[in-house]
Amino acid sequence: MSDRIRAARTRAGLSQSQLAKEAGVERSAVAQWECPKGTTPCVSHLAQIAVITRVRFEWLATGRGLSSTDGEGLDAAVQMNADHVQNELEGTILSLIRRLSPRKRKMAQAIIEMLGV
Repeated sequence: MSDRIRAARTRAGLSQSQLAKEAGVERSAVAQWECPKGTTPCVSHLAQIAVITRVRFEWLATGRGLSSTDGEGLDAAVQMNADHVQNELEGTILSLIRRLSPRKRKMAQAIIEMLGV
């Protein structure tokens, strides 16, 4: 899994620091995930990595199947949480929000609240 995380990150053109910022973790966590004898990310972080780097969750987690999402349907992380997503529009919005930095997520929340949620 460590090799797949590194491959997904480099294919996405991200440094460890950039991936860490996008995932809301410290750079040292990404370094650990990419180390063969390091720690393994939790499922939610693995889903975030898949969304951020635009790879399929199954490939990232197991090495099976195609690595690229090719822009088909909902992101793997959203598909994993399909019981919380009522339609494709919600899935797309959730996927976009998950790609935001923590600061931008707070801004998006404020905007949505202003819209009258």
